[in-house]
Amino acid sequence: MASPEASAVHATGSTPPSPVLDATPYTFHWEMLLKPEVLLFDAQVILGALTVIWLGAHGSLRRPPSAAPPESEDKDEKKKSKEDEQFTEGLTASDAIMFPILAGAVLIGLYYLLEWLKDPNLLNKILRGYMSFAGIAGLGKLSGDALEILTSLIFPSVWSDRSNRLYYVDPKRRSQVLVDPTTNQATITDKKSPFPGVFSRVPLPTGISRLAWEIRHLLTEKWTVRLAAHGVGSFKSQIKFNHLLGFLVSTAITTAYHLVQWHVISNILGAAMCYAAFGMLSPTSFGIGTAVLWGLFFYDIVMVFYTPFMITVAKKVDAPIKLVFKSSSGFSMLGLGDIVVPGLVMALALRFDLYMFYKRQIQYQPIDASSRQASSTDQAATSTTELQFRRTKTPFVESEGQWGNRFWTTKLGNLMPNPARGAVGAATAFPKPYFYASVAGYALGMVFTLTMLQVFNHGQPALLYLVPCVTGSVWLTGLVRRELKDVWGYTEDGSLDTKDVVVTLDADGDEVRKPARDNTKESKDGGKGEKEAEEKEEKTSEEYDVVLFSIKAPRPKPPKME
Repeated sequence: MASPEASAVHATGSTPPSPVLDATPYTFHWEMLLKPEVLLFDAQVILGALTVIWLGAHGSLRRPPSAAPPESEDKDEKKKSKEDEQFTEGLTASDAIMFPILAGAVLIGLYYLLEWLKDPNLLNKILRGYMSFAGIAGLGKLSGDALEILTSLIFPSVWSDRSNRLYYVDPKRRSQVLVDPTTNQATITDKKSPFPGVFSRVPLPTGISRLAWEIRHLLTEKWTVRLAAHGVGSFKSQIKFNHLLGFLVSTAITTAYHLVQWHVISNILGAAMCYAAFGMLSPTSFGIGTAVLWGLFFYDIVMVFYTPFMITVAKKVDAPIKLVFKSSSGFSMLGLGDIVVPGLVMALALRFDLYMFYKRQIQYQPIDASSRQASSTDQAATSTTELQFRRTKTPFVESEGQWGNRFWTTKLGNLMPNPARGAVGAATAFPKPYFYASVAGYALGMVFTLTMLQVFNHGQPALLYLVPCVTGSVWLTGLVRRELKDVWGYTEDGSLDTKDVVVTLDADGDEVRKPARDNTKESKDGGKGEKEAEEKEEKTSEEYDVVLFSIKAPRPKPPKME
């Protein structure tokens, strides 16, 4: 909320000038909305919020239930993939009631605590310290993913030239392979550089070329981290070198936040926490997400218009819980809740777009299912034949590392990559009608918020305008596209994640019977079997680990000779 002359929390607000006894009352004129400084400020607020949501939504992409797990022979890779597909927390229907109650309790508690302390400095120090730990985790994730994208831009795995010929970088041969899209025939070229495009034609000395391949190996290969303590337990995961660099970057920025009182660093930490929230939280379904948003819709109205709690806490708390924007008349604030709350539904819309993209690629192979029935009168056996189909899903393509491939396979002036490179399109360039509709709805809601801010010269609850625009845009898109059944039925609770089974289709091509068994149980059983195997190996071994911490990296293989 916000106000151009008065401090605010949820959309924008600025420090009021010193009171003047004979000051003229505020008068709004529509010409004020067309001032260049007002238009520039509004664009700054809207683009800043949408950038955080766009990054967080794409960072939350996971394998949809309409896609098969990616094919991988590495057991650790399969286990890591299963862990990444699960959200830390999924919302339930009861959260539509509990969220406003808990948010109100916390807000009122902070308000009276500030009134009791008189001086908010102590509370600000505690909150800044607590938020710093959360900021390190969120900023580490954001920095690591940003470095991954930068790495894919410098060392892509595929690129195309002006003739749309695809070159694949082969680290085993330390050369580049030209693949004919029509015959799928691969030809080893004389390009010995790991760099794409025009940089691949630059001749490099042997030592520099070897160093470039070593750097590529360091930045793209995964390391296995293992931590174990006897009698306590063990932990095993995979990371990349960029993740370690991201942790160091996040630690440095968080330290600078405490040393330098600069609102830009506070905004970076706030945006990073929003980014991490998108990867951990899921509304589970559009029905639950819509109910939660409308519950917070009424909460926001009450706390801003009818109580002093929201504006007072926002003014006195100095912690990365809001984005601060400088303007010619002071500063304005956008609460992180106004980004995360509608952003969770917008991220769900993006994942639903990915779900529909893979659903349209599901193949149904007809099979005959015959059954025999006995007549009750003459005991004559009758045979009936029912046409059924075997459902086969398309394997999922991870978006990690594909953004650089998309850049180097897309011609200048085009938006879509080379059509011959299907994996790039599946990972990054799939159709996103619901996500774009929600982005348009969010932008429209922010325009309403900033306009009402100017009209009434008083802080505005942004969710008052954002919730109807965001939820309305998603459901209206489903209505226009005649996909309301899919929108209502989509859920991320695991019930849709079924294996390739035999199903029956109706006249419209929809599945009549949904298989009851899903991969969740299979994943749990598989994880349980792996854990039992590890425990059995530890018991049969003559030695055991008292305390263990190790990081293992794959050894670079020498170039394969033809």
